[in-house]
Amino acid sequence: MQRIKALNPDTATGDVKNLFDAVTAKLGMVPNMMRTMGNSPAVLNGYLSLSGALSEGTIGGKLGEQIALLVAELNKCEYCLSAHTFIGTKLLGLDSDVAQSSRTGKTPDVKINSALAFAKTLVEKRGIISDSDLAAVRSAGYSDGEIGEIVAHVALNIFTNYFNNTAKTVIDFPKIELYDRMAA
Repeated sequence: MQRIKALNPDTATGDVKNLFDAVTAKLGMVPNMMRTMGNSPAVLNGYLSLSGALSEGTIGGKLGEQIALLVAELNKCEYCLSAHTFIGTKLLGLDSDVAQSSRTGKTPDVKINSALAFAKTLVEKRGIISDSDLAAVRSAGYSDGEIGEIVAHVALNIFTNYFNNTAKTVIDFPKIELYDRMAA
């Protein structure tokens, strides 16, 4: 059962209504995560602002989704795993096998794997990385700006994972099982 209520976009008012209207204009609906974030306009606006800024970044939407899939798997967030599988494959054209392999950081692309390995290291070490961790992603061809974007994608996805795991947000995308739940 969801632990933080999801607001109804039809009855929202003020800043929340304006934010929900902007989401609806872009997506055609307001996903449950954003409906739940709407309890605090500051939280929803912060999420939308960082997400929007990163969509204009240089690493691209597909890599951003691959990072989201890996981080969701690491943080055991089924809502985010389901949402980003849908967004990546249906909206951004990410190959379903690549989406699946991104969850473990082992894709067919060596450069992408370096970015995913760095993202995994960031999560596992809580951002306290070594010089060699940074050198590895740099040697794969990522610029300082791109490395910053990888860090920002990890941070954004940790935020949404923690938010949805706390709220137990009802999944409103085709449900994807976490690997550890599939093995159980």
